[in-house]
Amino acid sequence: MNIENTKAQMRKGVLEFCILSVLKEKEAYTSEILDTLKNAKLLVVEGTVYPLLTRLKNDGLLNYRWEESTSGPPRKYYALTEIGKQFLTELNGTWGELSNAVNTITNQN
Repeated sequence: MNIENTKAQMRKGVLEFCILSVLKEKEAYTSEILDTLKNAKLLVVEGTVYPLLTRLKNDGLLNYRWEESTSGPPRKYYALTEIGKQFLTELNGTWGELSNAVNTITNQN
């Protein structure tokens, strides 16, 4: 069995939750989102994040606005919608339950 594949699947499973969490306090553009994820040691690539941001926007969880940049092309800033905020609140509860369950199982002797 390939451990790297399993690790990648585990990361993918929490990526949506992490992206929404990054945006809970303030809007951000894709590069900022990627930097936050990478700084947290969640290894992701742009090719994974862009389609996910589009899906989250199409699902009504995010919206975006364009802002001109002094150092390149305009930037697309993402923010949570009200539905996105509610969704994130539910995910937080689910994460707590899941985390507790996994910790209970993995910490058994």
